This record gives sequence, structure tokens and C-alpha cells, in this order.
Amino acid sequence: MSQGKNGLTYAEAGVDIDAGNALVERIKPAAKRTARAGTMAGLGGFGALFDLKAAGYSDPILVAATDGVGTKLRIAIDTGNVATIGIDLVAMCVNDLVCQGAEPLLFLDYFATGKLEVAQAAAIIEGIADGCAASGCALVGGETAEMPGMYHGGDFDLAGFAVGAMERGADLPAGVVEGDVLLGLASSGVHSNGYSLVRKVVELAGLGWADPAPFGAGTVGAALLTPTRLYVKSALAAIRAGGVHGLAHITGGGLTENLPRVFPEGLGAAIDLSSWTLPPVFRWLAETAGIAEPELLKTFNAGIGMVVVAEAARAEALAALLADAGETVTRLGTVTAGEGVRYTGRLL
Repeated sequence: MSQGKNGLTYAEAGVDIDAGNALVERIKPAAKRTARAGTMAGLGGFGALFDLKAAGYSDPILVAATDGVGTKLRIAIDTGNVATIGIDLVAMCVNDLVCQGAEPLLFLDYFATGKLEVAQAAAIIEGIADGCAASGCALVGGETAEMPGMYHGGDFDLAGFAVGAMERGADLPAGVVEGDVLLGLASSGVHSNGYSLVRKVVELAGLGWADPAPFGAGTVGAALLTPTRLYVKSALAAIRAGGVHGLAHITGGGLTENLPRVFPEGLGAAIDLSSWTLPPVFRWLAETAGIAEPELLKTFNAGIGMVVVAEAARAEALAALLADAGETVTRLGTVTAGEGVRYTGRLL
């Protein structure tokens, strides 16, 4: 059979298989350090195996979650600072899992780009491994897709997939009643929601990513790339201590829309906005763009990244436990009769 005139290769079409193989070898140590009880194999297989019995479960229910990091990626791409965006990816998935009462067990990622740059991809996946290690979750595999013509100018996309487990009957929310206490756990910043608006405000202010941040230390880009806080270990400790009726991860929709997801029909929340101080980044966003308080509260976490719904009699002990675990805890208010979230006091 004669060779065609062009003799094209896959590499000449824009896909470098050798680079993909080099990336797998480079990230194997990062994945290996996330191994935990139940992990059965390393990277390289067609699928990942996990032994629930070895992880300590007798009658497990599996819980799965998937998410991305939205347009926060745009800042990472534009600044070239990709070292922590993987932590955001893990956090967005595992913080959701723990709200169901589940312990995160394994994680897979999807990384797609127009041209695979091994050093950049390795930095991203090493960040994912950092997030997994901090959550007690094994990075068991993923997919690296090099797709020329689909992504341009160094653009890439990320998605994450997490699987956790709980013993049958341990799912949350459960037992939420009027009078339960709402304990707010401080966020580390904007986390990974609302960045389309954030980027618009930065543009409105005439700032670049390399300019000094008017709301904190460092540059605008670096400050806004502060990774999403991981609440898994402290939340699991609280669940195991007893008295936790529910958990709400405060993501898109803010307190206004995420808290009601935890409450049964007929119950809502009363929250005192003066119980915590609005972090400087949110005050700057609001004042720069004239964002009204209700809009702020349903777009951003406003400084509260997770809410624990605690049995009233256990609230003080749980607050102390969470503080000992490294959380900044605020007593926000209580569960009340009547649906929706009712605010008193002011943030702005």
C-alpha cells in the first residue's frame, strides 16, 4: 500500500499523544499522595476501582457530585496563575457532597485545551491533588483532552466529579425543626461563584489583574484567585459529634437561595446580617458597582461559605468543635416557621 502524498500525523493535526503520556507520568506522584483506604489502583487503567469495605463501610449509600469553577478560569488563564484553580474544582464538588452527609472518597477531573502544555496542565492537576489530599479524597483518574480548533489562545476548561459514601440512614438534611441554630462558617473570599459579575466590576473600575488590589494585599488577579475553602474535614467532625441536622454550601444563589434547600416545607430562616462583618472584597464590589444588598446576598457568599443547621441544645458545643477545627464560626440566626430567608440588620 503506497503512502499518501501528505503523510499527515495526528501531531501535525494538533494532537500530541506523547505530551499526553508525559503528563500522565508527571502527575502520577501527585495522584499517589492522595491515596486513602479503599483505593485499589493508580492512574493508567480504563477505569478506577474502589473498595468500599476497605474504606470502612458496611451498608453504604453512594453520593455523586459534579461541578466546575465558572469564569474564575478566565482570571487563571489571563494571569497564568493556575496553581490553585484545581483546589477550587475539588472544593465545589466535595463541599456539596458533605452537605448530603457523605464522606468524599474519590475524585476524577476533566481537563480540555486547544494545545496541551505539560507544565501548565501538571500545575493544574497538582492543585487538584492538593484539594483532594486536604479533603481525604483519592484522585483516581481523569481525562486530558487536546482539542485544536475548540479552544484558542491558551484557553482551557475544567470539570470535576466526586463520589462519596455514607452509611444507610445517615443522609442529610434530617430532623430540621423550628428553633434549630444556624452556624455560619466563614468563606475565604469570593470562592467560585459570581465571577462574571466580578470581572464586570473590575472592568468598570478600570483595573487590570496586575494592579494592586483595592480591597486587600497583592494584585487584583491574585486576590480574586484565592481558592475556595474546603469544609469537608470540619463538617464531617461536626456530623460525627452529633446534633447536625443539615448543611448548606453557599454557592450561586447565596444565602437567599441555598439555605431553603435544607429546610422541609413550611420552614425558613431568620438571619441577622449584623452578626458578621462583610469582607472587604464584597464591600468593594458592592460600592464600586452600586450592587444592592439583596443582589449581593443572592449572587455571592458574602463571607459565609457554609451553614450548619444545629440542634439548639448542641449549637454551642458544635460551634466550639468547628472553631477548634479551624473554622471562623458565626451564630447567624435560627430556623423559623414560614418559608424563605428573612433578614434583619444590615451588611452594607
